[in-house]
Amino acid sequence: MVAQRTNGTARGDERALIEISDLTKQYMMGSEEVWALDGISLSVEEGEYVAVMGPSGSGKSTLMNMLGCLDTPTSGTYHLRGEDVSTFTDNELAEIRNREIGFVFQTFNLLPRVNCLRNAELPLIYAGMSRAERRERAAEVLRDVGLGDRLDHRPNELSGGQRQRVATARALVNRPALLLADEPTGNLDTETGAEIMQLLEALHRRGNTILLVTHEEDIARHARRIIHLRDGRLERDETVHEPALADVDIAIEN
Repeated sequence: MVAQRTNGTARGDERALIEISDLTKQYMMGSEEVWALDGISLSVEEGEYVAVMGPSGSGKSTLMNMLGCLDTPTSGTYHLRGEDVSTFTDNELAEIRNREIGFVFQTFNLLPRVNCLRNAELPLIYAGMSRAERRERAAEVLRDVGLGDRLDHRPNELSGGQRQRVATARALVNRPALLLADEPTGNLDTETGAEIMQLLEALHRRGNTILLVTHEEDIARHARRIIHLRDGRLERDETVHEPALADVDIAIEN
């Protein structure tokens, strides 16, 4: 069951992890102005599990790029953990991406010639962590996502679901505040996609904040809240009272 929320703005909680206000993004296509985002305001609290849906051209990818600090708005503000990242320089955005945000992509984006351990530890190299520490941390998160026996395997030795688990471990290795999942089941068959939704459910129950972009209604219904975009605007912001809960048999340590 899905109920429409009273509005798509803040809930009045000063501790909101994400707070965006009147966010816009304008592109020029030749001489034509295109508003990919047109005045979106919303907040996401720590520990929420949110899906973003919308047709092609609705602005969901642009919103994901904004929330992931991959792009800057034309106007409006974006506060992440109280920091106004909409004013950050490229170097500051890179730093906050590595520190606060984990990305899971549809195409996995793994390095093909190195093993799972090396793929998972990559963000820690950029963070300047010592080799011993990052290897210990990477092994820990790989065990968390059920790949403790695959540390030395390369991506081509893994199934699609296992590759997405490696990508998820890499996204979690820095213990980010926010996990962004962009069509994480898009390249997977139904059974394997269900395993990844199982993993996201386990992460949500552990307390991770998850924002999932999808065009599939059945995938979105695993979240506890669905944000619908259309033409760069927030069309509906709904609470899912009866989410499609995935049976969780993955042990994830706190």
